[in-house]
Amino acid sequence: MGDYNRSTKEITFESIMPDVMQSINAYIEKHNLGDILANVAMCVVSTSEKIKKGLFSGPGPKLLVQTVILTKRWLILADRVDQNAIYIRTIQLRDITVEDYEKSQFHAMIPDSGVNISGIATDTAEKGTVFLPLGKDSAGEKFKSALIEAVQEAKK
Repeated sequence: MGDYNRSTKEITFESIMPDVMQSINAYIEKHNLGDILANVAMCVVSTSEKIKKGLFSGPGPKLLVQTVILTKRWLILADRVDQNAIYIRTIQLRDITVEDYEKSQFHAMIPDSGVNISGIATDTAEKGTVFLPLGKDSAGEKFKSALIEAVQEAKK
């Protein structure tokens, strides 16, 4: 499973950490996104902990905690790498494609679990792809299915 232990936990919208919600709300206000938090379908926290190999953990962050909010129209990602500031991304579901990472061409080279999300985020001008790591657990699988279904619904 790559260089990380990944786990995903389903949470309620109300239980999102206050500092994460503060960052999300500031981002929404900065980009004039309105009420994008309406119709929340599912929220998860995905935790990726670097696996120690020998004495050192190697390059890359030691801990990535992503809070993910899925609504009927939006995907909101709040990333905290180690103890750094929270980085927010928002993407309209109708504008993205989702690929199960385990079915991608990269999985054979770098085994991992999660989804590749391709599209244009709110504050970017060009299409890009982001990897959303998810645990190989019931919450990770449930979120993956919910996201794929929500994207399909948004495109109708």
